[in-house]
Amino acid sequence: MTTMPFNPLRFLLATAATTCVLLTLSSCATSPEGRSQLRLLPEDQINSMGVQSFEQIKQQTPESKNANMRAYVQCIADTIIPQLEKDRDPALWEVRVFADDQANAFALPGNKIGVYEGLLKYAVNQHQVAAVMGHELAHVIAQHGNERVSDQLAAQTGIAIATIALGTSQTSDSNKKLVLAGLGLGVQYGVILPFSRTHESEADLIGLDLMAKSGFDPKESVKLWENMSKAGGGAPEFLSTHPSSKTRIKDLNARMPRALEAYNKAQAQNKKPNCRL
Repeated sequence: MTTMPFNPLRFLLATAATTCVLLTLSSCATSPEGRSQLRLLPEDQINSMGVQSFEQIKQQTPESKNANMRAYVQCIADTIIPQLEKDRDPALWEVRVFADDQANAFALPGNKIGVYEGLLKYAVNQHQVAAVMGHELAHVIAQHGNERVSDQLAAQTGIAIATIALGTSQTSDSNKKLVLAGLGLGVQYGVILPFSRTHESEADLIGLDLMAKSGFDPKESVKLWENMSKAGGGAPEFLSTHPSSKTRIKDLNARMPRALEAYNKAQAQNKKPNCRL
């Protein structure tokens, strides 16, 4: 009887394929952009995780003492939130401006929004802040948090299956280490990071539509990323969880005709935000 030599790549692909099929059959979903998603956790559990995370952030980072800045960010949030498909009452959302110099913002399941003071160095008007806030709300709308947790759970399951299978095989220790290392590397750069870039790109487009429907000028989203691009820094795109500014600008411009149509409609409906710092 002839025994085929052990092929690490074949074993890796077979294990990953089997795991993905089983998990995909258990919980299929579709994002607002029509992309297939894996969501393993119930929405109330994800919301609870978001609320807990927000409380931890509040404990670790003080709230901004700048009352004008807090009112400015709240005004933008109050303008965008009514355009959501659910939880459209701004009173259902908690908005917090944090006294931190990082150029960042976030939205969490459970109706939480956080903006850091440092963001306003780059988002220099209400439209650009709305572009960021729309992007962050898009992550919640598209349930990217659930998908990201589910992807990691699926990855961990695949590695566990491979470990068990290799432990009972006749494979040499060196080949076992090779397969497990390859599986871990493949999961990180082949699945988790690209999916994160997909989430970011998808949130850019959903957020663009959302800000335009709210009456904010969608063209300012491109100017925002031009500002970010001038700041420089960051990892190469293929090893980053975020697309490059160049990629984001290209994708936003491709979507711009649709966004401008929504913006013009909002203007005709007298949706003309006037949030001032």
